[in-house]
Amino acid sequence: MSDVIFNWVPDRGSPLPLYRQLADYISGKIACGDWAVGDRLPAQRVLAQRLGLNRSTVVQAMEELASFGVLEADYGGGTRVGSNTWSLRMAGGGMDWGRYLHAGPFPANTPTIQTIFRLEFQPGYYRLGSGEPSPQLFPREAIGEALSRAAARAPALGYLPPAGLPELREAVAHRLERRGIRLPPSCVLITSGAIQALQLISASMLKSGSTVFAESPTYLKSLQIFPSAGARLQGLAMDREGLRPGALRAALTPCAARSGLLYTIPTFQNPTGTTMPQSRREELFQLCLERRLPVIEDDAYGELWLDAPPPAPIKALDRTGGILYLGTVSKTLSPGLRLGWLVGPESVVQRLADVKSQTDCGTSSLSQWAFLELLESGAYDAHLAALRAALRARRDAAAALLTRRFASLADYFLPSGGFYIWLRPRPEAATERLFQRALERGLLLHPGTLYGFGRTSALRLSYAYESPERFSRGLGLLADLLEGN
Repeated sequence: MSDVIFNWVPDRGSPLPLYRQLADYISGKIACGDWAVGDRLPAQRVLAQRLGLNRSTVVQAMEELASFGVLEADYGGGTRVGSNTWSLRMAGGGMDWGRYLHAGPFPANTPTIQTIFRLEFQPGYYRLGSGEPSPQLFPREAIGEALSRAAARAPALGYLPPAGLPELREAVAHRLERRGIRLPPSCVLITSGAIQALQLISASMLKSGSTVFAESPTYLKSLQIFPSAGARLQGLAMDREGLRPGALRAALTPCAARSGLLYTIPTFQNPTGTTMPQSRREELFQLCLERRLPVIEDDAYGELWLDAPPPAPIKALDRTGGILYLGTVSKTLSPGLRLGWLVGPESVVQRLADVKSQTDCGTSSLSQWAFLELLESGAYDAHLAALRAALRARRDAAAALLTRRFASLADYFLPSGGFYIWLRPRPEAATERLFQRALERGLLLHPGTLYGFGRTSALRLSYAYESPERFSRGLGLLADLLEGN
């Protein structure tokens, strides 16, 4: 069951009444299988506002369809698709995809996530929580030159080896030596972003019923990927120094240690921005080593330090192959390149490369050649230096505004790197209501409930996407909202 998407515009020049146009649109979407039985429609008030119609017009269309059993009231309010029999008959028949859409193991996104993903691509909203770098920070000239050199250098853009372009695997392995990770290129797997690495691990290395331990809150996507493989997620308490090893120790039963693993983001954590100090990294690593608990270390933000370089990755402590280390260019260059890497034992790399070859036949050849050019030319390091300076200025501007407007409205944590500010309104606000009220003001927020294992009033703010001017205006609107103005 999911929320439907309206891509309909009323034709005010048509002789057909507007309520009839709306009813025909809805029945047509159901008839062709775009909307399935159980899918939810927006509230009538919201729908009328979105379509520019009188609410009575929407009510008339809904009541007519409800009289045929096509729509019915949803428990707790709203309307959902109740049947497709009438609409299918009116349309001359069609396939009932509703029986198939939710039969697979991968869960649907929550309505809030679906709304965010839809509205991010519509103009007019202040994207205060988006987890990607601003288009203003994209190194167009460097990318253009790298693509040009890659086109001249690549023999063709055909399939590459399943584990990735050999020259790029070597370059990544060489680069990781700076972070204290010393492994041969055979231990590097090039992936279509770090998220694909999580998918490969879930699909081929997790038993159904396994326990995946993770910080609470944690990265949005990991909350869906692991359960799709039949794994059970267990959140672990954090503080301002990241995951607390004592929380993991208390949760580790013998069974969980044998079949589970730990997923952690120790550096500039998403969504809280916290960074684990070296002493805690050593304690956590020693605990996992003693309990033989595999670790996935997600280091998507590790090179985006703003004040001083962070401690070395936990993987730098690993001499027994117990940690799978993930990296990506989605946060440093662009998520559209779909390029990342996994570092681990050769046996794991070979297994995941085999699974990868069966699912996508390889990561983009063009992206791999272009990134290799950026690394070898030094353009990537030059870009990182400029990106850090830009993000530092954005964070500091956000900090000044938070001090000025939010001192009495919220508690917040300012990171020393990465993208995110973790903000908790004071007093606590109902997240769902705040999200909807913010939408009415053109604010697209990321509620903390998207990242955790329970209810929270926190918000994830990102100073990385919007321009400093738009981010400042958006924060001002958020302050007005929290003040009740």
